[in-house]
Formats: sequence, structure tokens, C-alpha cells
Amino acid sequence: MRDVFWLEQTEADVPPENDWLGPSEAVQLDGLRFAKRRADWRLGRWTAKRALAAYLNMSGDGHETLAGIEIRPAASGAPEVFLANRPAALAISLSHRAPTAICAVMPAGGALGCDLEEIEPHSDAFLADYFTTEEQALVARTLPANRPRLLALLWSGKESALKALHVGLRLDTRSVIVSPSSWLNGLESQAKEEVERAENPALASPPSYESGSWFPLRVRYTKGQIFHGWWLSTGSLVRTLVADPPPGHPIRLRI
Repeated sequence: MRDVFWLEQTEADVPPENDWLGPSEAVQLDGLRFAKRRADWRLGRWTAKRALAAYLNMSGDGHETLAGIEIRPAASGAPEVFLANRPAALAISLSHRAPTAICAVMPAGGALGCDLEEIEPHSDAFLADYFTTEEQALVARTLPANRPRLLALLWSGKESALKALHVGLRLDTRSVIVSPSSWLNGLESQAKEEVERAENPALASPPSYESGSWFPLRVRYTKGQIFHGWWLSTGSLVRTLVADPPPGHPIRLRI
């Protein structure tokens, strides 16, 4: 198994200035017209740079150090890491759902994808159009109250696998089939935590990401490749992370 690391940041963590961006990133930011797109892009880049600096144990002035790390889009659109203007032997994956972003990091030489999804209701048409019969059957066996969380988990797993394949949503989402292990235990654990927080205001602090919070995940590509990974649900968000070769338990980076 290969070690995979991860980090989350929020919009509140991102500084107002842009001196932590590299030259090519500053040019890319200038080309973004809409405020929300700019904010999402800055959040993703900030999260990735903080994750990489922590992973590489970089020292020195914070923003100057981060400016030396550049995240550039490959031809496929996948993010690539450059250090001092040279390609780095690292694989990363990014996802954001404002006001939160996640970045996963591992050594190069494998496929990696991560995704962050918000739990929200979806129509029956959404389920029929984007999920396989196997996945639809899993949702049908789930209590109605748990279906939005399970749908977010399945969709996030698909997104992670499509990112690992470097194709994104250009590929039919039914070409990757998500099998979340221990999904019922995870849903029940999340529901119990929410009840405890509602009954005890002292627990209103953000949820923790202890090692036991992640559950195994498997995604099969219809052309044969299998991705293994993990999923985590806290609050209104679901996170998934997949890789090939199989990743060990996700290791949270410390800042």
C-alpha cells in the first residue's frame, strides 16, 4: 500500500492578498472573470500549496515559500505540481465545495483522485441518469432519511475515480461503479454524532477527523481498472479518496 496524505482548508483560511501565488498562477487568476470562480480557484490553490508545503516539510517565510510551489493544469486538466519551475515527482488531486476545499497528495507513479460533495436531496431522474442499476439497487435498499448522504457518497466516489483516470465528467458516470464498504455503519455513526451535537451545545465545535472516521471504498471502471480508497462523512459534507496502487489509511497533514 502507498501512503496518501490530505488536508482541508476553508475560505476563512485564504489571505486577501495574492503574494503566495506563482507567476503563472497570477496570470491564470487574472483570466478569471467571475468573483465566485476566482474565490473557488484561490481556495483550491491555497489548500494545495499548504498541503504540499506540509508534506515536503518546507520552512522559511510562509507566502514566499508557497509562491515557489505552482499548481499548473495538464492537457487533461489534472493539476500538476512544479517546484522552482520544475516538475515535481508528486501526484495531487483537488476538490472544493465552498467554503471548503480538500487536497490529496502522494508520490508520483500512481493514479490519485479525491472529491468533496455536499449532502443534498436529488430527484429520481438524477439517480436514473447517472448511476448504474447496481448503485440504484443499493439506494433503494437504504432508508429514505439516509439516501441523500449515500447519493453524495456514490457521486463523490465516481468523481474521485474519474479524476484518477484524468477524464473528469467527460466520461459517462455509469462507467465507474462505486462500492462503499461499511457504508451503513458510517451513516449510522454520522447520524448518531448529529443527534449528540443537537442535544449537547458543547459539542458544536467542528467535527474531528480521527482515524476511525474513514471507511473503505472500491470503485470499478468498466474497462477493468479497480480503484481502492476511503470515504469520510462529517457535517453536511462527504469526502472520498481513491488511488491505484491501493492507498493506506489517509494521513491528515498538520500545519
